[in-house]
This record gives sequence, structure tokens and C-alpha cells, in this order.
Amino acid sequence: MVREPVFDVLTGLVHGVFRAQGLRVDIAGQEHIPRTGGAVLAVNHTAYLDFMEVGLVGRRSGRNVRYMMKAELEHGIVGWLMKHCKAIGVDRRHGAESYERAVTALRDGEIVVVYPEATISRSFELKEFKSGAARMAIESGAPIVPMTIWGAQRIWTKDIPKQLGRNHFPIHIRIGEPIAVPAAEVTTPAADALTAELHTRMADLLTLAQQGYELPPGAPWVPARLGGSAPTPERATVLDREELARRRAAAERKAGRTA
Repeated sequence: MVREPVFDVLTGLVHGVFRAQGLRVDIAGQEHIPRTGGAVLAVNHTAYLDFMEVGLVGRRSGRNVRYMMKAELEHGIVGWLMKHCKAIGVDRRHGAESYERAVTALRDGEIVVVYPEATISRSFELKEFKSGAARMAIESGAPIVPMTIWGAQRIWTKDIPKQLGRNHFPIHIRIGEPIAVPAAEVTTPAADALTAELHTRMADLLTLAQQGYELPPGAPWVPARLGGSAPTPERATVLDREELARRRAAAERKAGRTA
């Protein structure tokens, strides 16, 4: 593994955080993370800090993963960290440029992390997937590695009080076999079919991650389907729309003040 000082320091900090919180990380399928060559690492998204577990998985296979992150973060200390960790800024107004940067990174042999759900799932079930991960894989010829994380939502997620202390929470990570994707011209039917396969694989992995995990009835971080009080996927969709509307209204007010 090529040494990257900033990534090395951040990895040490992550290990320190895990030790301080007493997290019990259980990983199955680590052998599916390729030690060389490009790959799309597709991960479910339930927590603000689940990127730390993703980085840990990469390092255990001798890889520094490349995150796709919001372009608006590319300033100050976060922007400096993104630059030195080779993160790929995603600007939704100029999505084609971010996409091309990701495809180039894959062709250069990097592991690019993609959250196909795009945003945190309030229901803690898999949301509908965007097709970006599939399109990147098809165009670059890199495999997709499906991965799910379960338990990270107990630490810090939307609408639930943070639990950042020494909590000893178990974190289950399940990694599936890579989905081979020969390089080809990207078509909508091919991208949709691959996205559907990825969703099925990740749903199976999420079920595996939940097996053996204590799920207290009524707990806010447990899906309604499993007896918890988390919003149903339908209710979560409504909450997501309301949040988006509030953000847009706030942005419009800010634009009006600065006009």
C-alpha cells in the first residue's frame, strides 16, 4: 500500500474513536475487497459516521478508499482533507464532471465508495438505488463490491439523539462477492438491470448483518418491519421530502438576503 500521511493519521484517529467508544466491529467477507485494481464499493447509508467503517474495511485489505463527497465541503479543513485523501467532490449541478472523475479513478485502479441510496435511510431499510454505481462499473469495467453496515445508526443518525460515548455497540459489516462487470457502452437497460441486481445482493447482505443482532422492540434505530419504532419506508420518504423542502426554502431565503 502506498503511504499517504494524511490518510494514515485519519486511520489512527478512527481506530482511537472505535477504542474510546468500545465498538465491537464484526466483519464477514473481508476477502472480497480486492487488494489490487479498481472497484466500486457500494455501501448502504444509515449513519453520519458510517464512512469510518468503510475506511477501516479498505485498510484491512491494504487499500485507501476514495470517497465521493459533497462538493460544497471542498473548503477549509474538510476541503484540505478531501484533497489529500483524493476524495471526489460531487456537485449535483455539474454531475457529469464528478462522474468522469470517478470513472477515471476506477480505471486508475482505485476503490471508489458509492452510496447508491444517495442519502441516509431514515427507515434503516434499503431505499431505492440511483444508477450511478452501475454506470461507473459498466463504463470502467470495474467490479462492484456490495457491502452493508448494521448498527452504526445507533451512534449518530437523523432524528435520533447522538450516542457518542463509550457505548460498546456492536457493528456488523457484511461484504459480498464482487459482481463482475465487463467494460461496455453504458445503456439505461444495462444500468437498470445491474442496479436491480446490486439492490438484491445488498438486501441479502443486510439481512445477514442483522442476524444475531439484538433488536429491542420499539427501539428507534430498529426498522418497523422488525418491531422497532423507526419510520416505515413510506413515512421516511415523506420526511425526506419535507427536509428537502425546508433546505430549499432556506437556500432561497439566503439567496434573497445576498441578492
